[in-house]
Amino acid sequence: MARQRFDSSPSPTGAGTTEEQARLLDRVEARGVRFINLEFTDVVGMAKSVTIPAVELADCLARGKWFDGSALEGFARVAETDMYLRPDLATYAEVPWGTADGEGDRVARLICDVLMPDGQRFAGDPRAMLIAALDAAAALGLRYEVSPELEFFLLRESEGIARDPLPHDRGGYFDLSTDVAADVRREMVSELGTMGIRVESSHHEVAAGQHELDFAPAEALAMADAMVTARYAIKAIAQRHGLWATFLPKPFHGINGSGMHTHQQLTRMSDGANAFADPGDAQYALSALGRHFIAGQLAHAPASCAIVAPLVNSYKRLVPGYEAPVMITWGRVNREALVRVPRVAGSAAHTLRVELRSPDPSCNPYLAFAVMLRAGLDGMAHNLPLPPPVEEGLYTLEEPARLRRGIGILPETLADALAALQGDQVLLDALGEQIAAWFIDAKSREWDEYRREVHPWELKRYLPMY
Repeated sequence: MARQRFDSSPSPTGAGTTEEQARLLDRVEARGVRFINLEFTDVVGMAKSVTIPAVELADCLARGKWFDGSALEGFARVAETDMYLRPDLATYAEVPWGTADGEGDRVARLICDVLMPDGQRFAGDPRAMLIAALDAAAALGLRYEVSPELEFFLLRESEGIARDPLPHDRGGYFDLSTDVAADVRREMVSELGTMGIRVESSHHEVAAGQHELDFAPAEALAMADAMVTARYAIKAIAQRHGLWATFLPKPFHGINGSGMHTHQQLTRMSDGANAFADPGDAQYALSALGRHFIAGQLAHAPASCAIVAPLVNSYKRLVPGYEAPVMITWGRVNREALVRVPRVAGSAAHTLRVELRSPDPSCNPYLAFAVMLRAGLDGMAHNLPLPPPVEEGLYTLEEPARLRRGIGILPETLADALAALQGDQVLLDALGEQIAAWFIDAKSREWDEYRREVHPWELKRYLPMY
């Protein structure tokens, strides 16, 4: 197959104009950058990269960078392996922690869109699915912004494998500490900042060895790019200190798991006003549009779980007793609710956000934000009614009482979540036919492998008895 040029005409998420390309090339030369990582993600959100010498960047901006799509599982059929990476110039950033060769060569990164040989976006590119969702919101005159709370554990390494929570970290929720973990966390915030990723605050979380970074609100595409970068940056910085950072949702039994609670806001493109806010609503300061948006996310919550909580392990976090959502409810002060509308002062209604608490940090952020937005937009399109809020604790609510109040529950396993996704046409359309098929296939195989495995709990429980 001939390797054709893509269309490099100006685009909000493309290779930019000739003038923009020239400015970037001048910047790379002035900074002495030697290598460029061209980054993209696969369907399940794993970061991938092709590295080019900086002297090849001009040709890459003009023609794209060819790569063999069949090298990624589920990314292309054998007959469609030729693909191109088109760098998004807005994502340029230098990598502050250097290179593995130890020679100090400056490295930068550009996040790329994946294109077919004819220059069209590849339908299996997760970034393309988020861009399509944002375009749907833009057609309504709305901009979708998010601000995630990224939780993770710092563990000590033993022969290259993370085995235990950081032994000298005995901190609790918001504890002020002077141990090395606090220093490492500040270093993470600083180095992300040099890459243009703004962290509003950081703190120790509930469990020993658990930490949280709270990101400043940004448009969802920029934030998805930032989340992919943050995950590998956090791991790289931890490894530099002989530690292991893990985003596994529930690495330890009996203590809190790690979530990625995501605050959301729709703003009107015409005037920048918060479309969720209504200062005249005395109880929640929540507009009718905001209520329909929440109703859509509640209606599609079971199916969205497959995307925002995509691991077998994710469903060991979504259990009662650890401030993780289990039931499909909304409220303000209830930290067991799936959706929260945090309180704002009357004069600050423009800051009102809607917080979704089911996502965890193992998700593909492009797909997660895409289905979150599409679910909310569906609620708006159909004027879905918002059920009454629930502010009391629900973990002790008996089943008959739950059913009488019409309160649904989230899937209890990855298999349940996949079944819900397969029955939700709105979210299947949000993913697109190719991504939906590949994602469901990959995760179904993951579930099958898990359910066939004999686990240590089974041996401990049953071996002495039978």
